[in-house]
Amino acid sequence: MLLAIDCGNTNTVFSIWDGKSFLCTLRTSTHHARTADAYFTWFTTLINHYGIEPNITDVVIASTVPRVVWNLRVFADRFFGVRPLVVGKPECLLPQTPRVDPGTQVGPDRLANAVAAFDRHGGDVVVVDFGTATNFDVVAEDGAYVGGVIAPGVNLSLEALHMGAAALPHVDITQPERVIGTNTVACIQSGVFWGYTGLIEGITARIKAEYGRPMKVIGTGGLAPLFAQAEDLFDSIEDDLTMHGLTVIHAYNKENGSI
Repeated sequence: MLLAIDCGNTNTVFSIWDGKSFLCTLRTSTHHARTADAYFTWFTTLINHYGIEPNITDVVIASTVPRVVWNLRVFADRFFGVRPLVVGKPECLLPQTPRVDPGTQVGPDRLANAVAAFDRHGGDVVVVDFGTATNFDVVAEDGAYVGGVIAPGVNLSLEALHMGAAALPHVDITQPERVIGTNTVACIQSGVFWGYTGLIEGITARIKAEYGRPMKVIGTGGLAPLFAQAEDLFDSIEDDLTMHGLTVIHAYNKENGSI
């Protein structure tokens, strides 16, 4: 079985892939000081709770937090006897080489999203990923990652608003009943919700105009279903897109003998 790990700035996700489907997906907060032993204790406790007896033979990691990778490597080696494949490292092969400026390092999660989108939808795709940042990843006709857009994430914007304006409360993001709020909380919710709806519409429209070809827009990340309620923003919502990309990248490296 393959253990796919996606480590973001806020959360780290573990998914067990049996070759056909994900048996389970586990989520924990990202913390660079968490040791390999702590990962194993947390992991085995939840696996036992779900009644799963995984035989982990392979591990693939995508991490936007470099300081976390070492302990995840130790976790894989110590407890499963596996040298993990780390997306973004020179030894990790990709089906298509990204076409970006020389010296540019593309986030491993964005590479995984591009691979997954191409595997499921073919090329000419925009992936909108709602995480700590809101990423727009552009996938060319041949499956290559060719660039994108990075905007502040929804929750990050809410936190900055709360921290920067003492009189404004911290609120949960939701779709408001009306655009015009009649209290402070409703005003903030409307500004954030409709503001990000406009941001998504505007950026994807500009990407399509600049790209010059018909494109599909795929939403992923925790808040994608929420924003999909408002407008016809996405052609598809896929909450497992990044993890699927990790399984495809791992299989490609297996096939090409790099692991």
